[in-house]
Amino acid sequence: MTQAATRPPVRRRGGLGLAAALAVSVLALGAACAASILLGSRAITAGGALTPTELTVLLDMRVPRTVLGLLVGAALAVSGALLQGVARNPLADPGVLGINSGAALAVVLAVTVAGSGAVGAAVWFAFLGAGLATVTVYGIASFGREGATPTKLALAGVVVTAVASSLTSALVLMHVDALNELRFWQVGALAGRYWPVIGQLWPFLAAGLAVAMFAARPLNALALGDDLARSLGTRVRMTRGVLFAVVAVLCGAATAACGPIAFVGLMVPHLARLATGPDYRWILPFSLVLGPTLLLACDVLGRVVVAPAEVQVGVIVGIVGAPVFVALVRMRRSVEL
Repeated sequence: MTQAATRPPVRRRGGLGLAAALAVSVLALGAACAASILLGSRAITAGGALTPTELTVLLDMRVPRTVLGLLVGAALAVSGALLQGVARNPLADPGVLGINSGAALAVVLAVTVAGSGAVGAAVWFAFLGAGLATVTVYGIASFGREGATPTKLALAGVVVTAVASSLTSALVLMHVDALNELRFWQVGALAGRYWPVIGQLWPFLAAGLAVAMFAARPLNALALGDDLARSLGTRVRMTRGVLFAVVAVLCGAATAACGPIAFVGLMVPHLARLATGPDYRWILPFSLVLGPTLLLACDVLGRVVVAPAEVQVGVIVGIVGAPVFVALVRMRRSVEL
């Protein structure tokens, strides 16, 4: 008797259980938003009258920071889920496939060479960099008879990430002014991004997320393999092209605003699958909620752990994300064995 025949069936929650789990996740997101608004170097109480200083901190700093965390966390998590489905690779995410690095390199070029530090201009450079990185990775992986296999996509992404990151570091070190301007942005930060930044970026993020929410059916088809997906009526190449474009928009806007933040796009879809299984009709909504929950929780932790100083959210996500991701992988392996 084969191992597959003796493997016990994996229990999946029904639709009612998944809806309840999603509702709990939304409540957790609400708690993270409240903590992001109320906690920091200057604590603000939920009840009672606010001083003018506290009101300014609340409306001009904490609320826009929280809104941006919502948008960027959702964008990174959903783009990671899209990439893992398109590439059929559980290790695919915007960081691994070089998309974040390409966007970051383009923004650094905008600041160091073109002298444009405004988000209104930088976001277009970020879109260009993310798009070029996506095309480059897919083009390199497409060489050969078998085309862009999941393994080749991952290897091409590693190469593009290494080259883009090296060029970014070289440019920043060659320009001292850019180093001072980009040192917090380069590690990933929500601090200092206020309403003008959100006003420039939210249409791109909202549009990308809206399109992504309708991608569950083609992603479920792609998970069955290209041949079977075609037999089910899915246009495989067009679907991959559209979803890669959506990822480029989401990652370009998120990177332009906050810098390259790792681990969110890699870890959150795995966390969602622990609750949902392989069905993208549920993976995408859970990623939409869990991504900003993780990002805001890490941002709050970075504010309070060394108060009144602050650790940027990209550093906290990396510190928290590595052991959590290892634990998730071990849990998934124990379930599959």
